[in-house]
Amino acid sequence: MNTGACDDLRAVCDLTHARGGWVHVDGAFGLWAAASPATRHLVDGAELADSWACDGHKWLNVPYDCGYAFCSRPAVHAEALSYSASYLTRAEATPAGGADYTAESSRRARGFATWAALRELGRDGVAELVDRCCALARRFADGLSTAGFDVANEVTLNQVLVGFGSDARTDAVVQAVQEDGTCWVGATTWRGRRLMRISVSGHATTEADVDRSVAAMVRQAQVL
Repeated sequence: MNTGACDDLRAVCDLTHARGGWVHVDGAFGLWAAASPATRHLVDGAELADSWACDGHKWLNVPYDCGYAFCSRPAVHAEALSYSASYLTRAEATPAGGADYTAESSRRARGFATWAALRELGRDGVAELVDRCCALARRFADGLSTAGFDVANEVTLNQVLVGFGSDARTDAVVQAVQEDGTCWVGATTWRGRRLMRISVSGHATTEADVDRSVAAMVRQAQVL
């Protein structure tokens, strides 16, 4: 989540399955890399996992609570999450339904928002969105590196980690950028360091937005 780096999923799956283990892939935003031919290799082997989780509210830009769980063994999935009560009428012999695959009994139709987004974007649109966000992340990294600040990670996908000297100064820059209002970024701890965490996933983000944001970050850092 901090860096966008991807593990060797094929090796992990082969090793774990050889020892009788279950592999779960927390795909959050990373699994969307599979949508683009340019980044698909990063998640090679994910298809060998036993279960996957992925968010829609990041790269797909649908409402925040849209997330997805996939399990290669539906019966195991339903057994883990389904429950019975006197007021529930499904007979034991009835096949599992939608409510048996989630811990929630009441929720809005989140699947519709996902369907609408995918219907509008199509396969090529999702790939273009992933590629564009990754390119904008690299633009962030290049701009801040050129300004003399430390880009701490290899920019693999859409995540950029930046240091502004000491931990205290980095936290102060993050706070100043938030208060400035040009953009919003968070802070994180990675490998023992406090860093600014830039995550690019907004479909409306442009190169001009990135350049304005970099200028604001540099401006705030220079006065601290």
